[in-house]
Amino acid sequence: MIQGLSKLADYILGFPNELTEKMTEAYYKNNWFTIENQELMLKAIANNYLQKEKLEEWTSNYEFKNEHPKKIGLVMAGNIPLVGFHDLLCVWISGNIGLVKLSSKDEVLLPLLVQHLEMISSSFIDKTIFVERLNDADAIIATGSNNSARYFEYYFKDKPHIIRASRSSIAVLNGNETGDEILALGKDIFRYFGLGCRNVSKLYLPQEFDPTTIFKVLEFYSEIIQHNKYKNNFDYNCTILLMNKTPHFANEFLILQEKKQIASRVATVHYEFYNSEKDLQEKLLFSENEIQCIVGKNFIPFGKSQEPSLNEYADNIDTMNFLSRLN
Repeated sequence: MIQGLSKLADYILGFPNELTEKMTEAYYKNNWFTIENQELMLKAIANNYLQKEKLEEWTSNYEFKNEHPKKIGLVMAGNIPLVGFHDLLCVWISGNIGLVKLSSKDEVLLPLLVQHLEMISSSFIDKTIFVERLNDADAIIATGSNNSARYFEYYFKDKPHIIRASRSSIAVLNGNETGDEILALGKDIFRYFGLGCRNVSKLYLPQEFDPTTIFKVLEFYSEIIQHNKYKNNFDYNCTILLMNKTPHFANEFLILQEKKQIASRVATVHYEFYNSEKDLQEKLLFSENEIQCIVGKNFIPFGKSQEPSLNEYADNIDTMNFLSRLN
């Protein structure tokens, strides 16, 4: 099975015509899925999830009996390309069968990857079934908004499940960051237009830190405003803030707003000051159930929030451990 997955990595990194054609189709169906962002995700999957050595090291931590494969219902989000791939990978590795409910926003690339995987490795044949309903599922892994998560909790209450609601990510600055580190932070903010749960939507800043000082370095990402959907969101959010006379800072492509809320609107990053390490830790603890990951010194390195490893599980819930307890 691992050999088949490593061959899938080679296929992806070769970007054959059939894959690039599907990428174009995915973009036309969902303009947030630019070719550049799809390439970023595909390369991350191939390099971080599908390398033989990494897969062997990861799977060595788990034991699966696989006597009676379960049907695992996967409700996939559609906020960024192939965001549910890791869940499906866990289902494959655990010897189970994935019943996949695709998001209408992200329904192009995954079927192609599954089709190719079945061609290069017979062990993956009939291991993935794309469905509209999950009535036959033995267990559920579902990701969605806070509202849909409440629905999932009720609807799937009688089945073993992992239900994930909305989370966002943060960056902690200490005021001594280099220009290169702030530049790397821009990747955490702007990749996938900030739509992923691992995108930084809020900054924690030391008291007296001038948040506008990051604008100059982040000018490197100014071309993001050329994207029509992003620009529409930026213009709308700026207009609302100006009409309501809400204090904020803005340049031509990013809004900074002092706010306690972790999640932010598109083209907007919130910030909050802390006055001591103790104060910072209390703030982080208070919001821990809203935070997906933390970027900064002594945390995930700047620029790496969207490059999780195999054992970095969403919401810190070990998907493989969950699946191992089903057998």
